[in-house]
Amino acid sequence: MQIIHAKQALTPTGWMADVEICINEAGRIDSVQRQERRCDQSVDLALPAPANLHSHTFQRAMGGLTERRGPRGHDSFWSWRKIMYQFLDQLTPEDVQSIAALAFMEMMEAGYGSVAEFHYLHHAPRGLPYQRLSEMTERIIEAAQAVGIGLVHLPVLYQFGGCDRRQLEGGQQRFGCSVEQFGYLLEEARASVAQAPSDFSIGVAPHSLRAVDSRGLQACIELAGDGPIHMHLAEQLAEVDEVLEHLGSRPIEWLLASLPVDTRWCLVHCTQMTAEETIGLAKTGAVVGLCPITESSLGDGIFAGVAYTEHGGAMGVGSDSNIHVAYFEELCTLEYSQRLRDKARVRLATADASVGRYLIEKTTRGGHQAIGRDAGYLAEGAQADILGIATDNRWLCHRRGDMVLDSLVFSGHSSNCVSDVWSAGRHQIKDGRHVRHDQIVSAFQSTMARLTQDGFR
Repeated sequence: MQIIHAKQALTPTGWMADVEICINEAGRIDSVQRQERRCDQSVDLALPAPANLHSHTFQRAMGGLTERRGPRGHDSFWSWRKIMYQFLDQLTPEDVQSIAALAFMEMMEAGYGSVAEFHYLHHAPRGLPYQRLSEMTERIIEAAQAVGIGLVHLPVLYQFGGCDRRQLEGGQQRFGCSVEQFGYLLEEARASVAQAPSDFSIGVAPHSLRAVDSRGLQACIELAGDGPIHMHLAEQLAEVDEVLEHLGSRPIEWLLASLPVDTRWCLVHCTQMTAEETIGLAKTGAVVGLCPITESSLGDGIFAGVAYTEHGGAMGVGSDSNIHVAYFEELCTLEYSQRLRDKARVRLATADASVGRYLIEKTTRGGHQAIGRDAGYLAEGAQADILGIATDNRWLCHRRGDMVLDSLVFSGHSSNCVSDVWSAGRHQIKDGRHVRHDQIVSAFQSTMARLTQDGFR
């Protein structure tokens, strides 16, 4: 049994002062009550640790490598993608494991308690399968286990290079699976997850409407069972045009008309939506997975956040490319994008909740719904994913209640305020650092030195 004392805590019933949070041996919360016993640890502020609902960990190693203008002078998601393919062709399973461990550690140091890894790097260069189809999956699981972050693994079905069903080329070949091969890979992945910590789980991810046909989509729905289903959707204008040309409808329009979208689904990005699509998607109960920092980096566009939330839409956030892992800055970027578009302030809030509180509570609930994890609230029975915040600093100044949450989101220094993180009761972040920080960083730097030496920019 671990007992945490919090000077203040955000619970499902509101703010509480001087509480003890008891964590049992199964990694769940036994109780949240007024302080009665001597505690093992103390935090200034306790929050439910958020879930990172969308990550490609291998892209963490690309930070800073894609910021040069191309020869045509018009750079976009599609030119960035070419560089990404060039980069990933060098990666070995050992590289992927060390990069994933670094990204997972940075997620925890930023406050995340769990992550959904949208994993499509399955094969060796030229698409040659490893002896075990799930070799790369096992590396991701081992990295997450070593770091101690909660993992929802999402093997990706990636069949084609576009809606015209063209063959995969170059770096894309490492992603490709037939429906049958994907079924075998998923079976092996499930067996690996079953040997991992009990809070690890698995879902399914059809990559996008560009990369998967109707047979592949139906297979993914069947293979998912009761688990989560994640998919990229309506991220880029060129994607919308391609889907419209080949399927006869815009991506969200087609999906809502063709498939049983419900609360198991997480649709990632959705930065290209009409007003009707926004309302229709909100009514399904599915979660939109927003990645504002990556969406800004790639020039994706601005999500229709105000209209979507006004119609009850669920949402969470993810670190996606992992070029900058910062939960509270994702929220700030999201809110500021709405302000820039609308030329107004305080867009994502209610009469009862400030922007900081509204976004933290909404994305915490939505993130855990998206990954099917029983966490995101400080109450008896919940998975003990807990975020400790230090308020004794020049950014938070011992603030309390909603004001401290607004300061976390908008001060620009929230990473300096994360003091502790527990994931399913595993106390992995102490005094702002991961318990294996130096070892993980050293392994990552060795990997990057080799990759750089081998000639990538």
